[in-house]
Amino acid sequence: MSKIRAAITAVEGYLPDYVLTNEELSQMVDTSDEWIMTRIGIKERRMLKEEGKATSDMAAIAVQNLLKNNNIAPEEIDGVICCTVTPDMHFPATASIVADKCGIHGGMSMDMNVGCSGFIYGLKTASLYVESGFCKKLLLIGAEKMTSAIDYQDRATAPIFGDGAAVVLLEPTEEKVGVMDAILCSDGVGRKHLHMKAGGSLKPASHETVDAREHFVYQEGQAVFKWAVSKMADVSVEIMERNNLSADTISYLLPHQANIRIINAVGHHMNLPEEKVLVNIEKYGNTTSATIPLLMWENQHKFKKGDNLILTSFGAGFSWGAIYVKWAI
Repeated sequence: MSKIRAAITAVEGYLPDYVLTNEELSQMVDTSDEWIMTRIGIKERRMLKEEGKATSDMAAIAVQNLLKNNNIAPEEIDGVICCTVTPDMHFPATASIVADKCGIHGGMSMDMNVGCSGFIYGLKTASLYVESGFCKKLLLIGAEKMTSAIDYQDRATAPIFGDGAAVVLLEPTEEKVGVMDAILCSDGVGRKHLHMKAGGSLKPASHETVDAREHFVYQEGQAVFKWAVSKMADVSVEIMERNNLSADTISYLLPHQANIRIINAVGHHMNLPEEKVLVNIEKYGNTTSATIPLLMWENQHKFKKGDNLILTSFGAGFSWGAIYVKWAI
């Protein structure tokens, strides 16, 4: 009997219209275009500015476009997983809200919060639902309204993040394509370097926490940078080696878009030429769970069926990992 794999059979994305440039940002916080470009590699990022709009609204547009462009009825979808650190609210799950906005009812839906590693954790999780036969058409979403969680008085984090959403459709296949292998890792010792101080059960919201500006992303950049370079590079090489892949046989690397220096270091560690390392951080910044699927959406025209793709990320937790995908479209 042939092995059932989970194949990515469609991908869509959505980016808000409003562009927040470095020039505009430098009027809000003490920074400059030169400083941001040199240290992070971001020129601009997108911002969802409409009143009353949230993460689910961006995700719903991406999902609706995927269904429309691939002639799929909402009732055919039997699973929705949304990877996000900026849910519409603590509960219910943003996946349930997205499903309802798209006319998807009855199937399973749930959120996953693994920081910037959300999409690769989600992809492995989603693949297991498909491989087991539990789901036949599963939507995996990476979506973030990061600008809602950023303190625009904090020059350390204000330039980094942007908003956006993307979704992939996973279906079973007996062909040798799809999600081939994954390595997922974590170490909670890193939580002190990257977190949100208040708003959870440890430190519920109060006048004091709001006044202290503790409901925004807190990051110790130097520690996160060192861990990210080391862990993303090592895990990417590990997945190459255990699948007998080389710089020649890898078609593209899709790295999490957190910092251009991290991206370049990982590509260098894998001995990949620049053209095989996909980058869009300059235009969109760090969209957390959405960076990798947005990269996939924007570059899908380059991919051919059977191409070997490596996806890798690092995020809060700390969490990190790499996934080997053989392109199925």
